[in-house]
Amino acid sequence: MAQDWRTPEIEAMFGAIRRLETADQTERFFRDLCTLKELHDMSQRWAVVRLLDAGLHYAEISRRTGASTATITRIASWLNHGEGGYRAMLDRLAAEAPVGASAAAAEPRR
Repeated sequence: MAQDWRTPEIEAMFGAIRRLETADQTERFFRDLCTLKELHDMSQRWAVVRLLDAGLHYAEISRRTGASTATITRIASWLNHGEGGYRAMLDRLAAEAPVGASAAAAEPRR
């Protein structure tokens, strides 16, 4: 992937995020940083990634999350060909999850 997106401002923001120590600090920082729409959009993307990883079909993911199939296709492309961040976090969460837990089961139905 192209490295030109890594501006000094983005690097400074990532540096600040890495310094957050608690869930409460993280929630308050992101709530101040992002609009409710931005938070919703990011959480929807994360829900889509988890459901893609669980093997659900695009139509079912769309039904559960409200994301369009075009959005799901873009997210799938990043999951499979992006920077590797989605995969790294999915793998970390899977390693920490209790036996028998799955992303599809944890995702609420809409």
